[in-house]
Amino acid sequence: IIVDVVISLQKLLRNIKPVFYYFCTSDIFCLLSTLTSIQAKGSDAAATMGAEAAVYASEASVSNDLLENVLPETISDYVELVKAHLSAGPNYRFSSRQLLLLGAILDFSDATNRKAASGFVHQLLCRPIEHEIDDDGNEIIFGDGINLGGEREWSRAVSGLAKKVHASVGEFEEVIVAVIKELACPCRERSAAMMDWMHCLAVTGLLLETVDSYWCLQGKAIEPTELLHSLLLPAARQVHLDVQRVAMRCLGLFGLVERRPSEELVKQLRLSFINGQPPVRIMAGRALIDLATWHGPQELDRAIGLHTPLSNDKNRFTSVDLSNGNDDLSVGLLDLLFSALESDEWSESSEVDDLETVHGILGEGFAKILLLSQNYPSVSTCLHPLILGKLVRLYFCSEAKELERYCLLLSLLICSFLGYVIVVLVQKFVSRAFIPVMRSAWPGVYGNTGGSSVIVSKLRKRAINISRFMLQMMQTPLYSQEVEDAELSEKSPGNLSTSGQSTFDIESGEEGLAIRIGAEVASFPAKKTAAGKSYMLALCKIAAALKFRPSLQDSIKCMRGLLNHMMEAVSGDREVLKELMQMAAQLRTLGEHPDQELSVEDSSAIFAKLELDVNLKMDISAVPTPTPTPAPRSARAAAARRRARREATSSDDDEGPSAATVPVTPSVTATRMQRMSKTIAMSRMTASVAAVAAAATDSEGEGNSEVTSEGVSDESGEESSQ
Repeated sequence: IIVDVVISLQKLLRNIKPVFYYFCTSDIFCLLSTLTSIQAKGSDAAATMGAEAAVYASEASVSNDLLENVLPETISDYVELVKAHLSAGPNYRFSSRQLLLLGAILDFSDATNRKAASGFVHQLLCRPIEHEIDDDGNEIIFGDGINLGGEREWSRAVSGLAKKVHASVGEFEEVIVAVIKELACPCRERSAAMMDWMHCLAVTGLLLETVDSYWCLQGKAIEPTELLHSLLLPAARQVHLDVQRVAMRCLGLFGLVERRPSEELVKQLRLSFINGQPPVRIMAGRALIDLATWHGPQELDRAIGLHTPLSNDKNRFTSVDLSNGNDDLSVGLLDLLFSALESDEWSESSEVDDLETVHGILGEGFAKILLLSQNYPSVSTCLHPLILGKLVRLYFCSEAKELERYCLLLSLLICSFLGYVIVVLVQKFVSRAFIPVMRSAWPGVYGNTGGSSVIVSKLRKRAINISRFMLQMMQTPLYSQEVEDAELSEKSPGNLSTSGQSTFDIESGEEGLAIRIGAEVASFPAKKTAAGKSYMLALCKIAAALKFRPSLQDSIKCMRGLLNHMMEAVSGDREVLKELMQMAAQLRTLGEHPDQELSVEDSSAIFAKLELDVNLKMDISAVPTPTPTPAPRSARAAAARRRARREATSSDDDEGPSAATVPVTPSVTATRMQRMSKTIAMSRMTASVAAVAAAATDSEGEGNSEVTSEGVSDESGEESSQ
C-alpha cells in the first residue's frame, strides 16, 4: 500500500504544469509513514536471518528508492522549493507549511546542508508580517497578529525546523535571541512602526514558548532583564492596541519562565487589566490567571509587596471598584479578578475573537484553581463555595452562547471535580453555596430586579435549573473506597458515641442542605409577595427530595422542628404541602424516639456548625401527622344508594299533598302542577263526550243520572283538589 501511494504521488508531481509542488496533510502523513516503514523494515532485516532478512531488506530498499525519487535530492533543492511556494503568495501558504513539516525527516548532519538550512531559517524568522492596506490607508494584518506568520501552526512549523537545524545545546536559543536583537534595534530607538513591533514580539513569543527555564536566556545577546525593560514593558505602553495585546502575551510567557514573577511585570499586567480595552484586558487576564496557577496567587501578591498570611478565616472576597481606573495594590490578585468576574460591565467580547470574553477567561481560571485547590493553600477553603456558586451562575447565564468555551470547560470541570476531588468536600461546597446562589438567582427577592412576566418566567426557570444542577451534584454517590473507610471508622470502638452521630460531617451531607433550606424558608421576610411565595415553593421542593441518614438523629429532630414553619409558609400549595407531610412521616419513622424534642443547646450547636444565624422554636408536636387517605367507595354501594333515592322520589309523587313532612323543592312543585292540569283537562273532555252519546241514544234515565252525577262529582272533586 505504501509503495502504491508513493507511486501515485510521483505521477502527480510529474503531471503538474507549474513549478510548485502541492502537498496536503495526508500526503505528508504518507511520507512520514513511509519513512517509519523503511526504518522498521531495516530493523527487522537486521534482527532476522536467512531468506526472511533478505525479503525485509529488499522491501526497505524499494521503499527507500521510491522515497528518494519523490523528495528533493539535496537540502538546497528543498530550500528553493519552499522559497518558491512562499513567493507565490498567501494562496500557497498551506503547501509551504506542509513543506516546512517535511524538514523533520531530512538530515542536517552535513555542514554544508546545515549552513544552507540555517540561512533559510534566518530568513523565515526575519520575514515581515504579511498585511495589506485598505482604502482608508489602514494596515490589515493577515492572521491572528500574535504568532509568527499569523497562525500558531506556522509558528510551530518554523520552530520545529529551527530546532532540527540547530540541534546543539543552547544553539537554538542563541540563534533566536540574535534575531530578536536585530529586530529590536528600531524598537529601542523608538523609530519602529506598528508592524516592526508586532514582528519583534512574535519572534520573542516563539522564544519564550520553547525555552525551558530562565537560565537558558542568560549569557545570550540580550539578557532577560534587558529583554523585559527595553522591549516588553515599553511595548505594553504603546498606543496601538494590537501591540499592547501581543505585549501582554509576551509578559505572561516571560513570567512563566521566571522563577518568581518580578514586581514591574505584575504591576503592568494588573494596570493593563484594569485600564485596557477588551482585547488587551482579555490577554492581560489570561496572563494573570496563568501566572497565578503556575506560581500561586500568594507569589504574585508578594511581588508587589502584599504579604497575606495563610489563613482559612477569610470567607468573602474584597470588593474592588474598577471604574476609577486605579490599581489598589493593597488588594490581592484573586480579589481583583473576582470583582471583575462579578461586574456585568466586563462581559463584552473581544473584537478579534468573539468566543473570548473577560468572564470566560476568568471563569476558566477560577475553575482551574478550584479543581487544583490542594495546590493552593493560600486560598481559603471558605472561598470555595463562593467560587463554585459564581461558576454555576455563569454557566446558566443568558449569555451562555457567548461563553461556549467556558461552558465546555465547566462541563469537564464538574466531571473532573466529582472524580478527582474527594466527593465529601464537593458536597460540602455545594451545601454552603446553595442558599447564596438561589438568593442571587431568584428574581424579586433580596433586591433582585424582576421585569415583565416573560423575563421573570425565564429567570425563575434558570434558577430552578441551577437548583436541580446543584442537587444532582449533592446526591453524587460516594466512591466505594470512601464508603469502606467510613464504615471502618464507624465500626471502630474509638469512634462510637452515645448520640449515634455518624463520622460523616453533617455539613457535607444532604442533612445540612435540608436544614439550611428549612432555616431559609422559616426566616424568609417577604412571605406574602408573589416572588417570595414562588421562592419558598422552589426551596421546599428541593428539600423534599433530600434524604436523611438514620445515624444522624439530631439532624432528624432539627428538621422535624423546621417542617412546621415550612408547612405554614407553603400552606396554599397542596402538592408541596403533601410532599412535606410525606417527608415528615418519613422522618418520624427514621427517628429512634419520635416524641422526643431536640434541646435548645443541640439545635444551637447544629445552627452554629452550619453557620446559620437563626432563632426558631423547634416544636415537634406542632408538626401535623399525615392522616391516611380514606378508601374509595365501591361501585355497587353507590348504585344501590342511587336506586333507593329514585324509589323514595316516586313514592312521594304518589302520595301527593299528604306527604307534607317531606321537603319539596320549587322545581318539583311546578312539575307536579303541570301534570295535574293535564289530568283535569283530559277528564273533562271524556265526560263531555260521554254525555252527548247518552242523550243521543236515549238511554235509561237512571244510568244517565248515575253517569252524570259521577261526572259532576268528579269535576267538583277535581276542581276542589285544583
